[in-house]
Amino acid sequence: MHRRSFFQQSSTGLGWAALASLLSTDQNALGVDKTAATSIPHFAPKAKRVIYLFQSGGPSQMDLFDYKPEMAKIFDKDLPDSVRGGQRFTTMTSGQSRFPIAPSIFQFAQHGQSGMWLSELLPYTSKLVDDICLIRSLHTEAINHDPAVTFFQTGSQQPGRPSIGAWTSYGLGSENQNLPAFVLMLSRGSGRPNCQPLYDRLWGSGFLPSQHQGCKFLSDNDPVAYLSNPPGMDSSLRRKMLDDVAALNRHKFQEFGDPEIATRIEQYELAYRMQSAVPELVDFSDELATTLDAYGKQVHVRGSYASNCLLARRLVERDVRFVQLYHMGWDQHGSLPKQIRGQCLDTDQATAALLQDLKRTGLLKDTLVVWGGEFGRTIYSQGQLTHDNYGRDHHPRCFSMWMAGAGVKKGCVHGETDDFSYNIVSNPVHVHDLQATMLHLLGIDHRKLTYRFQGRDFRLTDVHGEVVHDILS
Repeated sequence: MHRRSFFQQSSTGLGWAALASLLSTDQNALGVDKTAATSIPHFAPKAKRVIYLFQSGGPSQMDLFDYKPEMAKIFDKDLPDSVRGGQRFTTMTSGQSRFPIAPSIFQFAQHGQSGMWLSELLPYTSKLVDDICLIRSLHTEAINHDPAVTFFQTGSQQPGRPSIGAWTSYGLGSENQNLPAFVLMLSRGSGRPNCQPLYDRLWGSGFLPSQHQGCKFLSDNDPVAYLSNPPGMDSSLRRKMLDDVAALNRHKFQEFGDPEIATRIEQYELAYRMQSAVPELVDFSDELATTLDAYGKQVHVRGSYASNCLLARRLVERDVRFVQLYHMGWDQHGSLPKQIRGQCLDTDQATAALLQDLKRTGLLKDTLVVWGGEFGRTIYSQGQLTHDNYGRDHHPRCFSMWMAGAGVKKGCVHGETDDFSYNIVSNPVHVHDLQATMLHLLGIDHRKLTYRFQGRDFRLTDVHGEVVHDILS
């Protein structure tokens, strides 16, 4: 036996163990034995599933959630150096000779029993403030879009790490054997249609087994790429072809013991089962007219944010573990008042309808909903400032997000910023803190969900992150 054969055959035993785990009906990060002391979940979960409504581009917190009435008194005054504190600028505003204060032109009012302040741009969300927890003190290190989005999705500004949805799939597995554990959908906003691209690595599995990567639902043709049989192939022929391919893969698996071959076998089988599950999933004909109306007219436009919100409810109804919606177009460097109106028209009604729908069906009690982007916007104007028009640059020091559903306090406001919505003055929440809290609600200790790669144990929160217990019920 030569050296290569020895190592190939020695790995086969481990490989078969991996195959057994992948093909089991209860897949999780620590194998099929969930009775072990270290098995996941680490403690009783409040949430069984997550809907993450990611608003790509950086929504302006002081135009939506963070009411700063004192700014109206200093319109067009320069931002004090003492407030900026030497913060770096992006290349978009570093060449400006001054940084004039741009108060929000939108009206704010208090809503609900909680008295939460919200902008007039969010009339539908305003009706549900007593169901959400608004965090006004998020902060991040990244100041540009790609590293900031990558940080939120993977816990690192550098590409290549597993996404939060992949970590969740790896840790908890799937509860529906006919659909992926992690599904994502993209929609393009009307505020700024030609916005930054989003790359597939943002929902990738990184160094985790590839079965945990997100499955992207498309807005045209097949909901999932290549799901339908090609012309001339019926279901029985597809079944025979898959059986033959699986036999070839098992032969290679016995020879090399590569767990990724086992993953391929299971993924082919999942795709076959999805051929029956997905068409029924995306068919809204069984929805009540009142339900469809609640999401707005765009619910009938496949691939729109409204349509994706309803599809998200249908996915978690079928026990899909992690559903992520990306809505692009929140990057308002100029013409913010016009563009942000469009973004809110895209999202406000459908987001509120989703929350109401989850409440109506009883799903909200064990579903975690998260809304927010990768950073906030500056109080000073980028470009020309007038009384009815302004732009805002990227701002990582403080921004707002909200959470609702399983295990989250209702009608809660956490964190506070200064009068300029520029610095945090109480209860800061870092990106890793948010990630740790999301995993905590799923019953996962973020410090224990690890994967060994290239000689070290990696986790979503790396060596950081604290659960934000103050926002938990």
